[in-house]
Amino acid sequence: MATTVAKIKEDKQLTGPQKAAIFMLALGAEDAASLWEMFDDDEIRELSTTMATLGTIQATNVEKLLVEFASKISGTGALVGSYESTERLLLKFLPEDRVTNVMDEIRGPAGRTMWEKLGNVHETVLASYLKNEYPQTVAVVLSKIRTEHAARVLTCLPEDFALEVVTRMLRMESVQKEILDKVEKTLRSEFMSNLSRTNRRDSHELMAEIFNNFDRQTETRFLAMLEERAAPSAEKIKALMFTFEDLGKLDPGGIQTLLRAVDKNKLGIALKGSSDTLRDLFFANMSERAAKILREDMNLMGPVRLKDVDEAQTTMVNIAKDLASKGEIMLATDSEENELIY
Repeated sequence: MATTVAKIKEDKQLTGPQKAAIFMLALGAEDAASLWEMFDDDEIRELSTTMATLGTIQATNVEKLLVEFASKISGTGALVGSYESTERLLLKFLPEDRVTNVMDEIRGPAGRTMWEKLGNVHETVLASYLKNEYPQTVAVVLSKIRTEHAARVLTCLPEDFALEVVTRMLRMESVQKEILDKVEKTLRSEFMSNLSRTNRRDSHELMAEIFNNFDRQTETRFLAMLEERAAPSAEKIKALMFTFEDLGKLDPGGIQTLLRAVDKNKLGIALKGSSDTLRDLFFANMSERAAKILREDMNLMGPVRLKDVDEAQTTMVNIAKDLASKGEIMLATDSEENELIY
């Protein structure tokens, strides 16, 4: 997950948690240790979340906020709050397993409580997890999140299972606190922690996305240079990149969904520069009449500039990624283990 950088220009823009976060960063690990030990888990999570997303705080702003510590702070220069620096700081005075739990949660979806966080998890992701749980457990979860979000999750569940969940919700009376606590604990330890780890951005994944947006010549040039200096990294980036030809790994339903979302002029230009196999695959998923018209349009185009082909193919790849992020299609590489999730 990419760190949010917030530049704070004036003290009056600071919220209470931001002021507290800057204060703790300025104190440093040793001086702040006794204060951290006095916080409960919820306070540590809230403060850690704020610290991790502060970004760069200029020294002048730190000094204005902490006048009584100006002599010490003025020598530290700017402070940088990030997930990594926050985790290093917490590890100095908290047990590793407790730090892991805190960091996993703040890297996950936004929200103070578990139920608020679940409300910010995409319905297809949440449904994918809940479909393996007991209907009664799912009924409890859906009764605690926003009704509109619960409705979207239900539509993503298998029909028979969803009906069973609805039946349990109709019969459900007030849930005992012990049961609710147990469900919340399970969600926190099994679902949220795994979700937050999935959301962590690997540097090679980030570079693969950047390379995906290069034109073909720039991509080739940078990969060639990288192969000379860091061949293993170059290979990993190439393996993670999702290219236009990878659209050939979509299932028929995915291709048809993509076809409905792509401008037909862009499609023709993109297919002019594709392999015969990929071109035939797209034609096979169109009506006979539509395929015939597209072939005729492509023939009438004549020669097409490589730059225009690259642009059209990049547009299609980006549309495919957007559809995948909404759960409408599934992007995959050579195997299920190497599935790309955007």
